[in-house]
Amino acid sequence: MTLEFETHFDPAYGEAVKVAPNVLRLTVNNPSAFTFHGTNSYIVGDSSLAVIDPGPEDEAHLQALLKAIDERPVSHIFVSHTHRDHSPLAARLARRTGAVICAEGPHRAARALRIGETNPLDASADMDFRPDRPLADNELVEGDGWTIRAIHTPGHAANHAAFALEDTGILFSADHVMAWATSIVAPPDGAMSDYMTSLDRLLERDDTVFFPGHGSRVKNPQRFMRGLKAHRKMRERAILERVARGDRTIPQMVGAIYRDTDPRLHGAAALSVLAHLEDLVARDAVKTDHEPSIDAIYRPG
Repeated sequence: MTLEFETHFDPAYGEAVKVAPNVLRLTVNNPSAFTFHGTNSYIVGDSSLAVIDPGPEDEAHLQALLKAIDERPVSHIFVSHTHRDHSPLAARLARRTGAVICAEGPHRAARALRIGETNPLDASADMDFRPDRPLADNELVEGDGWTIRAIHTPGHAANHAAFALEDTGILFSADHVMAWATSIVAPPDGAMSDYMTSLDRLLERDDTVFFPGHGSRVKNPQRFMRGLKAHRKMRERAILERVARGDRTIPQMVGAIYRDTDPRLHGAAALSVLAHLEDLVARDAVKTDHEPSIDAIYRPG
């Protein structure tokens, strides 16, 4: 199945854009190779509100959110995960509004660090974040005229959650499913096996539109997620082929598989290859003398 990305997106920085009944989107002016045009925050409700993913510490974005809130009460702030482009502004917004901060939990790695290993993504993690209300999987949070369901979707991050707006067909997919690009799955922050399981979890649902953490809406989420699964399986086959052809290191594999990719993303690509190799080694499809790592030597299983 061909995976078609939607790269046309108008961020309308500083403006509240209506994307669905009682749903506004505001995009932070923090564009990069990893955030596309910037991080999307969402305001849900009419007379009493919820805010989803307030974003990074950014004064202009805080003021834009407060302007869109327009002195209406905010009862809850939902945070999908604790990467610094999504969660840090939650604390300041909560102090201004009195809202309860809801999330799966604090930041954590998907697995324990191995001997001599450091987490290359520590700088991107909001280690100070603590939710006021930790959300269990499938937990419902009721507001004034809206109900949001927390759906645990680890993979991109261990504490990643998507939020379904009940009885609307809308799911806020954060960084798990985005229309503009595939999600980064980078150990030890994330895990490929978790990511694929979470995809299957969302495929079992009947949501009709996803509003992601970056870029435009995913219009046909079921079809798009099937394409994402096919893309990941294709990448897995490419890695197995490179190992069969004699590539023994991750840099060799990245150089071949991602030769047409922006070099700025090769570091993330190496971590993505590691995520696949961790899964492949666990399934005995690939061998390594020690535990999988960026520096390990790999051979056919």
